[in-house]
Amino acid sequence: MRRLVFQRGRHASVALAAMLFLAPVLASAVDDPSEMLPDPKQEAQAEAIGSQLRCLVCQNESIEDSSAGLARDLRKVVREHVAKGESQQQVIAWMVSRYGDFIRLSPPVTVATLLLWGMPALALLAGIIGAVVIFRKKPQAAPLTDEERARLEELSRER
Repeated sequence: MRRLVFQRGRHASVALAAMLFLAPVLASAVDDPSEMLPDPKQEAQAEAIGSQLRCLVCQNESIEDSSAGLARDLRKVVREHVAKGESQQQVIAWMVSRYGDFIRLSPPVTVATLLLWGMPALALLAGIIGAVVIFRKKPQAAPLTDEERARLEELSRER
């Protein structure tokens, strides 16, 4: 039994060492030199564009920072457009037309984004107004009729 536990611990140690050894190799896959453009100006422009575009499979990460396969493909597309001589606005416009405003890390302010960000505040405001209106109204008791007054007096005398 003791030997079995020792072997499991040893296997875990070997697996951990392998992961630590491979981590730098995996991290360097993000900056694959074959992805880079030969012209440093164009490469800088492509990196600037890529840092503004969201990786569609990652959590709020740019395509330049992501190691996902889709991000790698999007970096390649950006570099192809930059190599053709397109401006930053043209490349971003092409990406937005293909993937929508979600691809931008900082989407433009539109009516839709204002509603998206403003709805919680509007709902809170509507709730506060509704609560004030409901609690402000004091229920008014209807005046007693002559019959009800007589009955009330009769019941009061019986006690």
